[in-house]
Amino acid sequence: MTTPSKPKWIEIRNHSRQGPAGLRARWCESFACKLRGLTFRRVLPNDEALLLVESSEGRANTAIHMWFVFQPLGVVWLNSERRVVDVMVARPWRWYVPRTAARFVLEGTPELAFLFAVGDLVGFESLAPNH
Repeated sequence: MTTPSKPKWIEIRNHSRQGPAGLRARWCESFACKLRGLTFRRVLPNDEALLLVESSEGRANTAIHMWFVFQPLGVVWLNSERRVVDVMVARPWRWYVPRTAARFVLEGTPELAFLFAVGDLVGFESLAPNH
């Protein structure tokens, strides 16, 4: 019997502007992880986010739903070059599609939307397994 692997965590840094230290994000590329997203979560720490990862850029495949998400979320869409292509505060019970094709969707507390702007360059760094 195999044991499930631990979730992969990365650090997100906005290289285009001064801001707080890097944000810790869970790397989420499986269908089940992306489908669940942050649904049913009641509490999300300010320094934690979820990074939804697609295999290619697109608008439809990076659209998000806010069904059963009981709090607003800050959402940042990034293209393959890790440039921000859209940012917004998403409200519960709605559906959102980025303005431009994206490959990554970063979801966190609403404050996240104020740490990024369209055009910003974002870096990802792997975190040690004990984080």
